[in-house]
Amino acid sequence: MDHSVRRQVTDRAAGPAAEAVGAAAPPSSTAWAVSGSAALCPVRVAAEVLTRPVRRRGKELESAIFAATLDQLTSGGYARLTMEGVAAAARTGKAALYRRWASKVELVIDALDSTLPRPHGIPDLGSTRGELLQLIEVFAEAMNSRAGSAMHVLMGELDHEQAEVFKDFIVQRVVEPTKDTILDILRRGAERGDVRAGAAIPMVADVAPAMLLYQVKVCGRENMPSDYAVRLVDDVLVPLIRA
Repeated sequence: MDHSVRRQVTDRAAGPAAEAVGAAAPPSSTAWAVSGSAALCPVRVAAEVLTRPVRRRGKELESAIFAATLDQLTSGGYARLTMEGVAAAARTGKAALYRRWASKVELVIDALDSTLPRPHGIPDLGSTRGELLQLIEVFAEAMNSRAGSAMHVLMGELDHEQAEVFKDFIVQRVVEPTKDTILDILRRGAERGDVRAGAAIPMVADVAPAMLLYQVKVCGRENMPSDYAVRLVDDVLVPLIRA
């Protein structure tokens, strides 16, 4: 029987007896009597309470698991991340994880997917510069977030096979949607007249995500400077697409 399950069964069996003993103990007692003669100090009792599984379901449990996954990833790295460690940090059982994810690769991908903002839905602001700035700020904020830190860890320590899996995720979840949104913005700008004809092409749309990933992957930045989005838009993108 699993150790944690066995302990829960033992605790449940000892519960009534422990309560009876505790009720009979004098007020001055400095220890809690459990299962007859065994005494637990308050510190140990508090530690067991804090690590005891919490009953949660659905989105609440999923959010706790994702938060624990990203925390474990950024603090210890991917190689040291385990399903058991995530379960303990989320204060749930391993079974709750394995019912949803067959491996830590799937768990990490879902944790990132649930946390990273969606790089689309930029409204028509009447200004191509304003729309590009809003998009780049979303991207920069994502890179400065806990999920961004987790991606930084992943890109820095994975072996080739694992790197391919996460690279495909980043391309499909972040890079391609960002490029598609930039193309939509440029097309709107061309219709308004503040973007030159012929600027709405994939190579131009590559520039912003390429610059951002360069800062993270090559320069090793864990946090984007607060003015980076403005400088990227005003010094690089606007001159490139100006009508």
